Amino acid sequence: MSTTQHDTGRTIVITGAAGGVGAELVTRFLANGDTVIATDVSSEALAALAEREGQAERLVTLAVDISDEQDVAALAGLAADQGGVDVLANVAGFFPFDPWEDLTPDRWRRVIDVNLTGYFLVTSAILPLMRDRGWGRVINFGSASMFPGVAGQVHYVSAKAALVGFTRSLAREVGADNITVNLLTPGLTLTGPVVENFSPELIRSQREGRALRRDQHAADLVEPVFFLASPGADFITGQTLNVDGGMFMN
Repeated sequence: MSTTQHDTGRTIVITGAAGGVGAELVTRFLANGDTVIATDVSSEALAALAEREGQAERLVTLAVDISDEQDVAALAGLAADQGGVDVLANVAGFFPFDPWEDLTPDRWRRVIDVNLTGYFLVTSAILPLMRDRGWGRVINFGSASMFPGVAGQVHYVSAKAALVGFTRSLAREVGADNITVNLLTPGLTLTGPVVENFSPELIRSQREGRALRRDQHAADLVEPVFFLASPGADFITGQTLNVDGGMFMN
């Protein structure tokens, strides 16, 4: 087993790859010469992603519901067929608004299943492939919403806050295997669903509340992820990196 890894020619798994942030990451890693296994719950969105990228030889797509164990097993099989995995970016998420009075057990379970259990399932399936290589990077996507809390998103914020403990504890489990595990906590990012579901007033208040007085875009998250996936981050693990333009500081 090798305990070193180059910063190009790797195999990257990205969940939520057809969304705003995930798609930006696909583009960045492909440009770096990596092979990308792009997963998303929407096969149509993945087809559109593949058409935009036009790099079929290094872009492999698979429709996956990360909360479905059979789907995740299929992803693990595909990754094994590709020769293993170097980097896993857990980007997929589901962030509905449900006032406390309307929050049902089924809705709670669905949000937790995607935003927390799904991360567990995918990571569990991919980690053995990293251990075989003696090197790996797991990068989880949380949310800066866990710092102030958000009314109407008790389920989502609870799941994202739980990823702090998940990331730290897993980092201790797999550190001896030369695998790092870190968490990114973005602020409100102007992807399509955010623009469609959030009011202009709320988006403006977020912009004005940042130390860097501008909107946050998917591209703002690409280089932090790329760094955490690089050999330059070899000695960083179990950490939470807040990328929100200075909305919240720790």
